[in-house]
Amino acid sequence: MTQVINFAHRGASGVCPENTMAAFRKALELGATGIETDVQMTRDGRLVLIHDELLIRTTGTAGLVKDHTFEEIQKLDAGSWFGEPFSGERIPALEELLDLTKDLDTIVNIELKNGAVQYPGLEDKVIACVRSYGMEERVVISSFNHYSLVKCKAIAPEIRTGILYMEGLYKAWEYAATVSADALHAYKLAVLPEWVEEARNVGIAYHPFTVNDPGEMKRLIQAKVAGIITDYPDVLKSLLQDEGA
Repeated sequence: MTQVINFAHRGASGVCPENTMAAFRKALELGATGIETDVQMTRDGRLVLIHDELLIRTTGTAGLVKDHTFEEIQKLDAGSWFGEPFSGERIPALEELLDLTKDLDTIVNIELKNGAVQYPGLEDKVIACVRSYGMEERVVISSFNHYSLVKCKAIAPEIRTGILYMEGLYKAWEYAATVSADALHAYKLAVLPEWVEEARNVGIAYHPFTVNDPGEMKRLIQAKVAGIITDYPDVLKSLLQDEGA
């Protein structure tokens, strides 16, 4: 049986400030075999790992990521909001995460955050960065912007892509094929065992998000999904061991 990928959502974000090097390192300590993160672009074109387009929630600073330079972004405290022990944590560059994982077997799921804010050239820059680390085989690029995923496949057909979506997408595996996607990054409630089987039969993997309840994790493991995205990789690791997955 193929091992279920244990994707740590924004790193081990249940116990560390999301999308920080502390969260990524902790994820690996807790047994994650994959790391999920979000990428955006600074005003001067650097790739940074942060979920929100606005800086306020995780740094206390007003404004959009796109309106700040990388140097300005690097000065922000992205840890204190979560807890005093994480004071001084920074918003990482994509290169830092790839450098952390380049010599491991970890799968890196990079979500392109180009919906509310459009980042021209984001796909090219992310792919160039991934290629510079020789990690094409260990990266999955996902997005709610499926036009962006089509562009990624045109640039780099060797890099896997995953369509992000919520409930109600009819025969999602057939739709995925129309955009040449390799995986379905479905909201956790939009996953049934028979759909997982139909998708697998045509070579499409399910990687549902964001699954933190042990009962839901167990249901999805038993449905034979290929990966699970969670804030608590240690909880998922324990259940995977119990289920022999």
